[in-house]
Amino acid sequence: MHKVTLIKGDGIGPSIMDEAVKVIDASGAKIEWEEAYAGMSAFEKFETPLPDDTMISFDKTRVAFKGPLTTVVGTGFRSINVALRQKYELYANVRPAKSWEGVKTRYDDVDIVIVRENTEGLYSGLEHYLTSKKDIAESLAVVTRSGSQRVIEYAFKYARDNNRKKVTVCHKANILKYTQGIFLDVARETAARYPDIQFDEKIVDAACMHMVMNPQQFDVVVTTNMFGDILSDLTAGLVGGLGLIPGANIGDDAALFEAVHGSAPDITGKNLANPAAVIMAGVMMLNHLGEFDAAKRIKTAIEKVVNEGRYVTPDLNPQSKVGTKEMGDAIVGAMA
Repeated sequence: MHKVTLIKGDGIGPSIMDEAVKVIDASGAKIEWEEAYAGMSAFEKFETPLPDDTMISFDKTRVAFKGPLTTVVGTGFRSINVALRQKYELYANVRPAKSWEGVKTRYDDVDIVIVRENTEGLYSGLEHYLTSKKDIAESLAVVTRSGSQRVIEYAFKYARDNNRKKVTVCHKANILKYTQGIFLDVARETAARYPDIQFDEKIVDAACMHMVMNPQQFDVVVTTNMFGDILSDLTAGLVGGLGLIPGANIGDDAALFEAVHGSAPDITGKNLANPAAVIMAGVMMLNHLGEFDAAKRIKTAIEKVVNEGRYVTPDLNPQSKVGTKEMGDAIVGAMA
């Protein structure tokens, strides 16, 4: 039995997480859920967006399954997601973007995995004003050889373990010669140890252009924190949007799985939210836990439902009257 910290989150979080839990439980996976709180819902209950009990649970289970969170203004937390990633050294953010037969987009055969460094770079939070008038601000981008090494090594191992053919490093070392230079140097050194994996390097702005013109040339992409944030949203747009994109945050001894979209307060309580992204994050979690059969059952079922396009939420089919709960029921039914 695998113990998992369950954080339902804010806004549409509880509704989509309820469907994800229902689907995972129906798959036969051996999961014991330990519910905890974070975000606005936690702040309202405990006057803190990240209660000690939540951290205690994650400390114990080392695996968390999380819905979208609302960052509470004025609490000292820049981002709860960033706080969790940094505390538990969840250094690899993995976001697969794959085309769905039932979702009409500009391309039919996109299959890209973004591996983003998750703890350093411009998101390190080292920023300050240089004058008392606060008219000049400075942010420091921290890139370390050790931080670069672990995420790039993860990307190459991921490629090998998942029968991927190529790893592309995206960088800006032509301008940022020290910080991006370290990242690129480590990527080249690591690639030499993986002769079975094709290696490519692209300057990030050119990579964006190539990704829009010919996304099929990309397979696994590894990059620094902010570039990965941008590129992963770009790849989401290629396959139908953030409502279809799962995310995993991987460390050496802990992992957090989530939908990467926001809490969507405008549709909260309306039974309209698409649960696909967080259910696919659940598939990633089950694979991480070694529940491969259950993961395959869910993946096959959700692909069937989305590709048929009948029992899906209106964002996937504007003619649909199906809601969050009914889509979850359809995925459970497809497993049967």
